[in-house]
Amino acid sequence: MVTCYLKYIIDPYKLSEFELYSKMWIPLVEKFGGQHHGYFLPSEGANNVAIALFSFESLATYEEYREASFHDEECLAAFAFAKETRC
Repeated sequence: MVTCYLKYIIDPYKLSEFELYSKMWIPLVEKFGGQHHGYFLPSEGANNVAIALFSFESLATYEEYREASFHDEECLAAFAFAKETRC
C-alpha cells in the first residue's frame, strides 16, 4: 500500500473555495480505486495549512490514477476550479 501526503497552503480569504475543491477530490480518488482519508488541519499554529492523505493498493495503481486524472472530465473540472479560484 502507498499513502500519499499532500500539503496545501491555503489562502485564508479562499477557505470556502478550498473546502469545495477538497470535497471534489474525495470521490474522485475513490473512483480510481484509492481510499481518501480526509483533510487535516493543525489544531495550533499556522491556520493556512491543510494536509490530505489518500492511499492506493500499490505505486502502480497510484500512477494509473495520476495518468487517468489528466483525462477524466471530473478531475479536469476540479483542476480548473482550483486554477480559476486560486484556492
